[in-house]
Amino acid sequence: MPIMNHRACTQHVAVLVFPFASHPGTLLHFIRIISAMAPDVKFSFLSLAKSNSSLFTESNSKGFENIRPYNVWDGLPGGYAFSGNPLEPIDLFLKVAPGSFKKVIEEAEAEIGQKVGCLISDAFLWFAGEMAEEMQVPWVPLWTSGQRSLLAHVGTDVIREKVGASGEKDQSLDFLPGFSAFHASDLPEGVAFENSESPIAVMVHKMGQKLPQATAVAINSFQDIDLEVVFELKKRFHKFLHVGPFSLTPTAPIHDEHGCLEWLDKHKRVSVAYISFGSIAKLPPHELAALAEALEEGGFPFIWSFRGNEKDFPEGFVERTNQNGLGKVVPWVSQAKVLNHSSVGVFVTHCGWNSVLESITGGVPMICRPFLADQPLNMRTLEVLWRIGVRIEGGVLTKSGAMKALELCLSSKQGNEMRERTSILKVFAEEAVKSYGRTTEDLNVLVNEIICGPSKRKWPDWVTNLNWW
Repeated sequence: MPIMNHRACTQHVAVLVFPFASHPGTLLHFIRIISAMAPDVKFSFLSLAKSNSSLFTESNSKGFENIRPYNVWDGLPGGYAFSGNPLEPIDLFLKVAPGSFKKVIEEAEAEIGQKVGCLISDAFLWFAGEMAEEMQVPWVPLWTSGQRSLLAHVGTDVIREKVGASGEKDQSLDFLPGFSAFHASDLPEGVAFENSESPIAVMVHKMGQKLPQATAVAINSFQDIDLEVVFELKKRFHKFLHVGPFSLTPTAPIHDEHGCLEWLDKHKRVSVAYISFGSIAKLPPHELAALAEALEEGGFPFIWSFRGNEKDFPEGFVERTNQNGLGKVVPWVSQAKVLNHSSVGVFVTHCGWNSVLESITGGVPMICRPFLADQPLNMRTLEVLWRIGVRIEGGVLTKSGAMKALELCLSSKQGNEMRERTSILKVFAEEAVKSYGRTTEDLNVLVNEIICGPSKRKWPDWVTNLNWW
């Protein structure tokens, strides 16, 4: 990531966070990239107290003193007891979020002594666009997933008109540019068929309607990954800025506290399966057992990033595979580092967008077991369009299906071909973040033209030769 010396730009930017799942960390990563480019700009980062306390530690905040966290209300009533419905806290937060954000923005302005001149938000927070209009400042939403899911959300009304009436989940989406190989069933829930009871579905529908009014829409991706869809999105937005992939622009020290890299050093090239299903998804017990049995019976070396209780595994599985060196079950790994290790040959994943990008920038093909949101669409893209991933047979993990997929990716000609195609996309990603790359250009547009305004900033000549590596 480049650190720019430049003319001062004393702007104050408010950052509005969707404080669930991986969204806060992704948005903070984005803000850290911008803040390093514009150290004179002050960033007020508005999120929940719990999220801020985990993100803003003394060790990982050094060098980013121009980013200051502010806590907003979570909307939970006094004495609230979690009902078990994961959507309930989201719904309660969204009901109070506009007022909560406005209140804290005023507090931040008073504390810093400067009015906010730009709003950056998670794209989910569509109402940030209305706030920006009232404040008469630019609004830049960040879409944390891929181009294809973004186009689906922006095109929701057209999709519902053409698909919703028929109710056919197998109906082709060939009326959308770049979607001829896709069907309604591949779309995120609530896109083709309205689900007015889901706060997430209502939120992303409003988002899709509001984003075309944004000053610019930023995305954690790189342009060359999906050109046909990119060109369509550029027609729909005032500015469409590619600012990723974030996996190639680290902003904090990366630790290997469980010794995963040292463990990988002992294994052959492209022989290890890395397994993770993200921070939310949880495999049903029978699928967890099936995958564990496939790994052990097939003798596939593995690292499994597992957030649950080790007792959920088949009895003795963790102990046996640890003792014989076949596997390593850990609560957390530096995923990007692991995927960049030469021993890793396949990623068994839920197909969350951050994971997809980290697998691509590691040059690793994927075995796909999606759960929700954009994950089925990402899987279809990996399997049919880019041909760098395979879906689990039948959509549910079985021992035989898992073994078949692992053998295909690790030991077959098709697996090698997927790896080659992934490596090509990896090169495109690496080119994007170099000094002459599209991502660098778009970040400069964001800082120069939007945050600091036209003609307020010009990078010195030496910057044009700066390499992000």
